[in-house]
Amino acid sequence: MIEEVGQVVAVQGEFAWIESERTSTCGSCAVRKGCGTSAIAQVLGQRRVRLRVLNRIHARVGDNVVIGIAESGVVRGSLAVYAAPLLGLFSGALAGQVLGSVVLELQSDLPAVAGAIAGFIAALAWLKRFSRDRESDVAYQPVALRLQIRTGSR
Repeated sequence: MIEEVGQVVAVQGEFAWIESERTSTCGSCAVRKGCGTSAIAQVLGQRRVRLRVLNRIHARVGDNVVIGIAESGVVRGSLAVYAAPLLGLFSGALAGQVLGSVVLELQSDLPAVAGAIAGFIAALAWLKRFSRDRESDVAYQPVALRLQIRTGSR
């Protein structure tokens, strides 16, 4: 489980909006002076990020919470987001090429281009449905795990 700490800024039904500060691990790396990632992190600065998370612990506005997401969901979601459009693009181009050259006996790349565009659009439509179907799936959603107990005095 990948975990992060944030603060609840709004609650909407079973979801909470959590604001968390984007962090970089560049401070702990020995190569930080010559690394491009470190330079980008310094240019962009520390920004606050808002996430919509499942609020199963009934956190309220102002609460500091630990949020988490399963690694398997991140891997499967990333695979779907990156692989589906590429697969649609290439399989559509191949189908268009075969259809154009074998069935229609055309000597043009136009059917391959049209097939690639159609395959890409079909993959994006599938990806939209995939995302909607997993909207409340804990494996793909960040979840409020527990309240973060503040330590120290103010």
